[in-house]
Amino acid sequence: MYLALLAVAAVWGGATGWLIPRAAYRFAVEPEEPWRTACPAGHAFTGPFGGWLGPARCAPCGSHTRTPVRYGDEGAAPVSQPPGPSVPPSAESPVPEPPGTTAPQPPGLPAPQASAPPEAPSSQPPLGPPAPQASAPPEAPSPQPPPGPPAPYAPGTLAPLATVLACLALAAATGARPELAGWLLLAPVAVLLATVDRRVHRLPDPLTLPLAAAAVLLLGGAALLPGHAGSWTSGLLGGAVLGGFYLLLFLINPNGMGFGDVKLALALGVALGWYGWEVLFLGGFAGFLFGAAYGLGLVLLRRAGRKTGIPFGPFMIAGALTGVLLGGLAA
Repeated sequence: MYLALLAVAAVWGGATGWLIPRAAYRFAVEPEEPWRTACPAGHAFTGPFGGWLGPARCAPCGSHTRTPVRYGDEGAAPVSQPPGPSVPPSAESPVPEPPGTTAPQPPGLPAPQASAPPEAPSSQPPLGPPAPQASAPPEAPSPQPPPGPPAPYAPGTLAPLATVLACLALAAATGARPELAGWLLLAPVAVLLATVDRRVHRLPDPLTLPLAAAAVLLLGGAALLPGHAGSWTSGLLGGAVLGGFYLLLFLINPNGMGFGDVKLALALGVALGWYGWEVLFLGGFAGFLFGAAYGLGLVLLRRAGRKTGIPFGPFMIAGALTGVLLGGLAA
């Protein structure tokens, strides 16, 4: 039973993670820009949910990769030869001599008579239909290097792998308890948010606010089923506490904490509060610890300064995942 549960979680994580790259690409825009509606090659997105879910390549772009063409091989057209019999090199016509020069004659022979000049063409039009002129052979098109297969508009491996690992870890820590269904439904959205924030330092409202509402509803449904190991009331209080704490940080230093982090904290607080106040504190602190360690590493490697902004959403999500895993194991 336990292995079957892990297998189902892995399949779910792989299937949902495979659909994340397109949504991440469409959401990863600056605040003043609209959501993307086409791939970098200009193909409009189609598919489930208005084309929001899909792999890292759209269907027209993916077809280029099935029949690759290499320049200089089968991609270059052969040069066509004009029709007609081929003439061997030995039968080639001799090179005509320049006018005005005569070949030397042996002694005793009469000198050749000068040939009469050619008659001027008559101005009278010829009778009968004109003779067809031989058309020149078509010139072979100059070979051009065909465009290579378009690169994927999003990493097609990292997001699915992260989703699979997260779902596997949640299934292993939670077991066959009712809240596992909620964790498996919330995990792909959390990975999507982390991916978008990592690219453009933005947590879109169409993801953060529905995530908080979904956490409340899913855990509320789990609380109605027997065998659950958490408290829906403490989850609601955890969302209010963690969201209020991040709101205070935002008011103190708006440049250091984005308002998207405040809205994300609502959903993470509900998930952490489900297992109690200790898990809420541990998961919240782990997010700050992971973010501080990442920032310190960038400074030590001289890839960032002390005031360089970093996306904090992925570390908040990683800290919350750590807290939920520990809470599930301890429950």
